[in-house]
Amino acid sequence: MDVTSLYNAEFMDHVAHPDYKYQMEDPTCTHEGVNPSCGDELEFSVRLADDGTIGEAAFTGHGCAISQASADIMSDLMVGRTPEEAIHLCDLFERMVRGEVADEAELEPLEDAGMLRDISHMPARVKCAELAWRTLREMLEGREGAGAAPAAGGAGKDGKGA
Repeated sequence: MDVTSLYNAEFMDHVAHPDYKYQMEDPTCTHEGVNPSCGDELEFSVRLADDGTIGEAAFTGHGCAISQASADIMSDLMVGRTPEEAIHLCDLFERMVRGEVADEAELEPLEDAGMLRDISHMPARVKCAELAWRTLREMLEGREGAGAAPAAGGAGKDGKGA
């Protein structure tokens, strides 16, 4: 794989100028994620809108360019989605970066996140790309009433549930 195809201008803009990297005030829930293999750490926060969709998404933390760009791209994709839709997109993204799904039509719901599909050819970087997505999925699955049993780590450090 040619890494220059991954580190293009659009990708680097998410690294240099992330729209969703900030500390959210009064989130509905937060969850911390860590990638111990390379030291990436982030805290992901969402605020649910009155209609139950994700009204705001934000992250803080540090890590490599792939983890930071992936978190920003994911945050943009999740605003306006229901928790169930978000969990489905997280699962689809994780399958894409592991090389389990490559069909363009099936990946279409991922929108700009599809630019990270070539991570599947860089096994050491898959966990970097997955970090934000796994963190959001764990947080949403751990929320009471989200239709799933609490994930390891629960609802987040602030203990907020539904």
